[in-house]
Amino acid sequence: MTRSRRKVELRRDEILASTTETVDRIGLEATRVTDVAKALDVSPALVFYHFGTKDALVAEAFAYAVERDLARLDKATAAGADPLDKLRRALRSYGPTGAAKGWRIWIDAWALAQREPGIRKVLRRMEERWCEVLRGIIDEGAADGAFTCPDPDATVARVSALIDGLCVAALVYRTISRAQLRVWVAETVARELGLDVGELT
Repeated sequence: MTRSRRKVELRRDEILASTTETVDRIGLEATRVTDVAKALDVSPALVFYHFGTKDALVAEAFAYAVERDLARLDKATAAGADPLDKLRRALRSYGPTGAAKGWRIWIDAWALAQREPGIRKVLRRMEERWCEVLRGIIDEGAADGAFTCPDPDATVARVSALIDGLCVAALVYRTISRAQLRVWVAETVARELGLDVGELT
C-alpha cells in the first residue's frame, strides 16, 4: 500500500469519527457536510470527494459507529470467564452507560430507517449481531446448567425489545434513570434465565 493511499484511508477514518461526534451532538438528519468539514478544519469538497453525498456520509458514519460498538461488545464478551460473566459483560456493553453516545445515534437512526434503506440495513445488522451474541451466551449457559431457558429465541426477543424500549424512556423521554434501567433489565434477564437478580447486579 502506498503512502498516499494510507493518507486517504486515514482521512476517511477521521471524517467518519468526526461525523459521528457531530451526529451525536445535532442529530443524523440535521448533520450537514459543512458541519463536519468545519469540525475538521477542511473544505467540504474534501468530504464530498470521499463520500459523494451527504446521505452516503451519514450512512457510512452510522455504520462506523455501529461497527465500533460491535467490536466493543465482542471484546467484552470474549473476556468473560463463564456464561454468567459473559452475560454481565454483554449487558453492560450493550445498554446505555456513561454518555451513551451509541444509543443516542441508534435512537435517531430508528426514525430515519423508515425511509432510508441504508440506515435500516445497518440497524438490522446491529440488532442481529446483538441477538446472536445474547443467544450464544444463553445457549452456553443452558448447556452447562448455569441458566434455565426453555425458549431462547423468545427470551432474546423479549430482552432485546425491553432494552430498546427502556433506552428510549431513559434517553428520549427521560422518565426513568439509567440506574432504574439497569435494575429492570437485570430483573427481567434473571427471571428469563432462572437466576437470582443479585447475580447480575
